[in-house]
Amino acid sequence: MTSPSPIPPVSTALDARAALGEGPRWHAAERRLYWVDILRNELHRFDPATGKDEVRLFPQPIGCFAFREAGGLLLAMKDGLATMADWDAEPTPYGDQIFAEKPDLRFNDGRTDPAGRFWVGSVNMAKSAHDAALYRVDTDGKISFIEGDMLTCNAAAFTADGTRFCHADTPSHALRAYDVDPQSGTLSNRHIFHQFEHGTGRPDGGSFDAEGCYWSALFEGGRVVRLSPDGELLQTVPLPVSRPTMIAFGGNDLRTAYVTTARAGLDEVALERQPFAGALFTFPVDVPGLAEVPFGG
Repeated sequence: MTSPSPIPPVSTALDARAALGEGPRWHAAERRLYWVDILRNELHRFDPATGKDEVRLFPQPIGCFAFREAGGLLLAMKDGLATMADWDAEPTPYGDQIFAEKPDLRFNDGRTDPAGRFWVGSVNMAKSAHDAALYRVDTDGKISFIEGDMLTCNAAAFTADGTRFCHADTPSHALRAYDVDPQSGTLSNRHIFHQFEHGTGRPDGGSFDAEGCYWSALFEGGRVVRLSPDGELLQTVPLPVSRPTMIAFGGNDLRTAYVTTARAGLDEVALERQPFAGALFTFPVDVPGLAEVPFGG
């Protein structure tokens, strides 16, 4: 068995006090980290060089987003998708607003594949039914249902060559992996990539790195972990908070990990013990992450 990697130093990049920080994505050209606070309907743009964090407020929650090849953003919101031409623009609905008449459902976590298609999951916020699902958004705007019967579709990520995909139904504590046909965007060979023990944290957002290893943020587990391509635990990085939500990579060499966290749902005692709950954390990694692919639509 491979010896565990040493624990890198973790620092607070931004004491954001986010209710539900999520979806960090590094914009290489701007050298800024975009992220969302879902429960506060906020989109953030953080500049690590200056410490400045800009905020946009919207009438709906934003579960996640993707940069667009044409510029601006594709937003996955409560009712459906929307586009923004630039940071200051107002969102324009994009395609069918598939959750507009479904109050318990909203878009949640997503990722763009190397072909420029956007894969996005939903969540049943009330936990009233296993009707959350995974969808693929093609570059012509068509939304295709891929897989359902979930409560919280999360953790979407692709390897660099686009032949492997991973995601989770977070309450199951299991990461699922698939083979991908990069041309057609079809999935096959679904299998459990890693099953986390119940009660030790459940897989929220995650990202692949350049070696095909997968990093997972364990909500209520107080840590992020790196798994080998075969699902073996290679590295554990403890955090000073219990609810990490997503890990992604940035910096000029993509060797800086950024981890969003949440403070919603923590009682006063927990918040006293975790004064940095909701912060954005950072630590160095030896193996670079992957650049975010822009949505091609």
